Amino acid sequence: MLDQRILERLFRQNYSEMIHLASVLLGNDEEAEDVVQDIFLRVARSDMPPKDDRYLLTAVRNACLNRIRQMQLHDRVKGLMPIENEVDLQPIDKRLERLDAIAAYVDEQFEEPHRSIFHLRFDEDLTVGEIARRLGLNPNTAYKYLMQSIQQIRHHFDKH
Repeated sequence: MLDQRILERLFRQNYSEMIHLASVLLGNDEEAEDVVQDIFLRVARSDMPPKDDRYLLTAVRNACLNRIRQMQLHDRVKGLMPIENEVDLQPIDKRLERLDAIAAYVDEQFEEPHRSIFHLRFDEDLTVGEIARRLGLNPNTAYKYLMQSIQQIRHHFDKH
């Protein structure tokens, strides 16, 4: 753990500039605070202070870019699953049949880790972040696999 006095000095000297950069990059003050807080937590857990203050700004930039990529991927995955469509208007027994068909398709056609990610998301209702932690994956990778699975299911069932 980093000495508390060093951490306080780094915080006083760099916080406002770090927050400003994160706010400009993310366009959201709450997200910016989360990013900067995460960076200070990482610094606090380390044994060595950063060599210079540019490290903190670089860390902010990189964390913001990662957050933006995650948000974009999340939005793309959400866009693949419309909230309402003709399936939602079907009687419940038809909807259950379709869900059973999708589950069977996933079990028969998907390879790992697509199968596990799909089941963890839709059977256990885990978030992509929770799935990534459970499977030891990067969250972006988990999103990518989930997106590929949803696309494959939509492609298969739109043809039928």
